[in-house]
Amino acid sequence: MPDTGISELVRRWIEGWAVSRGGSDPIDEPWGWTIDVGQPRHVARHVLPEPSEAEVREIVAATSAPWTWLKLFAEDEAVLPWVGPGWRRDLPGFLMTCRLAPERPEVPVGYMLTSWTRGGVSRVLVRTRAGHFAARGQIARVGDHAVVDQVETAPEHRRKGLGGLVMRTLQGTAYEAGARTGLLVGTPEGRALYAALGWTVRSPMASLWYEPSDAAR
Repeated sequence: MPDTGISELVRRWIEGWAVSRGGSDPIDEPWGWTIDVGQPRHVARHVLPEPSEAEVREIVAATSAPWTWLKLFAEDEAVLPWVGPGWRRDLPGFLMTCRLAPERPEVPVGYMLTSWTRGGVSRVLVRTRAGHFAARGQIARVGDHAVVDQVETAPEHRRKGLGGLVMRTLQGTAYEAGARTGLLVGTPEGRALYAALGWTVRSPMASLWYEPSDAAR
């Protein structure tokens, strides 16, 4: 995969994320993009691929709506001093990329896999033979790249290879649809799984939301 700057990778990631979550088209801003999400605890998000202190402070000063999110592609320690009261820190994230390839993983004994595609989003569901939920994930293709999203394994089914099964199935599905580069933002817990599957960290990401002390939970 040719080297691509962080701003371009982030732009591709948010395009796919908006498709995956049903958000608005990203709105261009001088510092990055805004996406209207429209959920009670995720009203909108501002995404800054290369945040500066002046830009972040300007956004913070103009924010009054609880559950407005900031996605800042920098270390937490660098950007936290810029936000002030009312801003809460979520788990840090890691922007990762992977070259996609054909994949047809085997389903472990005792499980069954279902997959389907609708509206540009492919989903994978893993259940036990009795029909109990075990794992899931989805991927949204935008052009020649695809964004992995909402990968989850039930606690009682972890360490059985199901996360890798979901990821490889999603990656293979996106490749067959024409995508060649995968992108995701992983949690600290997910980072090890993705790295083992060939994903490379390209940037840290600080994730914060606005919730002043008098806002109802």
